[in-house]
This record gives sequence, C-alpha cells and structure tokens, in this order.
Amino acid sequence: MKMDKKLTDQILEQHVSQDVTWQQSKVHAEERANLLHVEPATVWLTGLSGSGKSTLAFELERRLIAGGHLVYVLDGDNIRHGLSRDLGFSPQDRTENIRRVAEVAKLFNEAGMLIITSFISPYREDRELARAIIGRERFIETYLCTSLQVCEQRDPKGLYQKVRDGKIQEFTGISAPYEIPESPEVTLDTGRLSITESVACIMQQLTPRLH
Repeated sequence: MKMDKKLTDQILEQHVSQDVTWQQSKVHAEERANLLHVEPATVWLTGLSGSGKSTLAFELERRLIAGGHLVYVLDGDNIRHGLSRDLGFSPQDRTENIRRVAEVAKLFNEAGMLIITSFISPYREDRELARAIIGRERFIETYLCTSLQVCEQRDPKGLYQKVRDGKIQEFTGISAPYEIPESPEVTLDTGRLSITESVACIMQQLTPRLH
C-alpha cells in the first residue's frame, strides 16, 4: 500500500528547528545540470542483503564515470559510518535513515549530479517517502528481486549465518519483513543476470538523461 499523500506531507513538513527559512539560490538546477550534461536522477537500489546492491551500485558508478558523467554512490554501510552512526535497525531508525539519505540525494540531484543509493529499505512507506523527497521525476526505484535462497548462499558479510546462529534477532527477509515494490521502474534478478547485464538494464533507463 502506498503511503497516503496527507501522511507524506505531514512527515515532510515536520520541523524541530524554529525560525528557519529556505534560502533560494540564484542558480537554477537546470543550469547546474547543463554544466554536467545530465538530467539528475537517483537510482534507488532496494533488495535483500546479499542481492548485490553494493556490487551493482559501484559497477554502475564506474560505468557512468567512464562515460564522463559525475555520479556518486550512497551506500548503506558507508552511511552508517557517519551520517547515520546514531541509528540502529528498529523500524523507526530505518525510516529515519532512509529519510536522511533521501534528503542528501535530493541535494546532490539539485547540484546536478547522478546518485546511486544502495539500501535494503524494506518498507514501502519509506521508499515512497524517499520518492516524495527526491521528486518522482528523478526517482528510479530498482528492485533486486534475487531470491532469499540465492542471497543466503552468497552471504558476503556472514550475516545470514549469524541469524541462523541466533546472534542477530531482527533480520530482513527472515525475522523482519521485506515489502516487495509494487511498481518499480527496474526489476533485476541478480541470481540470473550477470553484473554486466544488470548494469545494462539500468543504463537503458538512464541513457535518455545523459547528454
């Protein structure tokens, strides 16, 4: 179920700080985009742990840089080293983490850059909030539909084994939910597609934005 627009607007309008005013730049976002020869967008990679989000994100980044396009990856683990180091993995903390990342991606897009995010982002409402913050015309939801079996076989960080050993209690796909995207712009099964094929699928979405 998509987040109710009224609820989304309420979340977007929440402010703790008082007496703050948005300062409008004299440079339009289109001017920055023209300098970088791109229509800014955020490729939002979502899927289970082990589905290949980080691998795909950094390979896509390399491909775009090689083509002369300024792009940056906001990776889930990297963000939790700094911007979200104060957050855990409760549903509330996950929501706040995604909100922060979406706000950062929005700023980068306003600067004229392409952004790739790599987050499990298991809740539809959180992804809908991210879409609302970044802008629907800039948000490319990319669902890595790789099966739990394949992800667990890969287990690049050893997390699934820790879950089976009882060392992790709340884990997406096993003891915590993952809500499948209802209508993503791109769907990729990285258990079937190679990294090259997956990058090519996303590039098909991005090519009209590259000049």
